[in-house]
Amino acid sequence: MSGQVLIEPAQLQQAMATEPIVVIDTRDPGAYARGHIPGAVNLREIFTYLATTDHEGLEAMQHKFAAAFGAAGLSGKETAVVYEDTMNTGFGQSCRGYFLLKYLGYPKARVLHGGYQAWVSAGLPATTEPTLPAPAQFPLASAPGAVMVDKDEMLAALNDPSVIKLDVRDVDEWIATSSSPYGPDFCPRKGRIPGARWLEWYRLMKPADGGSMVKFKARDEVLAECQTVGIQPHSRVYIYCFKGARASNTFLALKEAGVHDVKIYFGSWNEWSRDPALPIEEGFPAA
Repeated sequence: MSGQVLIEPAQLQQAMATEPIVVIDTRDPGAYARGHIPGAVNLREIFTYLATTDHEGLEAMQHKFAAAFGAAGLSGKETAVVYEDTMNTGFGQSCRGYFLLKYLGYPKARVLHGGYQAWVSAGLPATTEPTLPAPAQFPLASAPGAVMVDKDEMLAALNDPSVIKLDVRDVDEWIATSSSPYGPDFCPRKGRIPGARWLEWYRLMKPADGGSMVKFKARDEVLAECQTVGIQPHSRVYIYCFKGARASNTFLALKEAGVHDVKIYFGSWNEWSRDPALPIEEGFPAA
């Protein structure tokens, strides 16, 4: 299998017939039960887990997902292919799965481009039969992948003009009328990380195949969107959202477009807003 991250449905079907693949469905159990890719394992925790980036929080997350991915059958020999319904409906949850695998040091991880809807649109088979995977020993790396920054690193970056702090949340969160996708008052504070620039995550995707699904924009289109907030291929970018899902979607879009130095503040607004010692910008953004 190639070194690209995004994989198209026909490529996935061919790979499943010729090499070890573990397909991971990140949707809710009800959607999975109504139909999924044959052989796919349902792993909803990829989307629902809320992480903190202190030492204890990161250690807990590492052990949590090493166990979960091992139970799904990942031993290091298999390529993990993660999917959601389509790229804009699950707040980036398939990309969050990819990011977690990269953070844990897993060697082979990909994302189904266009998600389950792309698979169905291609006329490929689906099933309602649940998959019972053979558990494996997940190869947890001795050191995490260099793709994440913690709360302290994000705080230090506020005074570093060489780092672009990129907020990719929905508009109501950016203008501080809501604290999260879970409701306006889910978090104790509304606002933004000081000095952040805003690129709503939806802007890096567009409808495809007659509108039946959403996929990432082409490389030059993504780079054009990035230029509107000052991001170039050589830029150093720290991305945040609410819990690292939409940030993971943007992370993958930027990396695929050739922006090399990109990391995620995975605790994101859910963690930052709950620490009153951390600075925020409140109210409508200044011009």
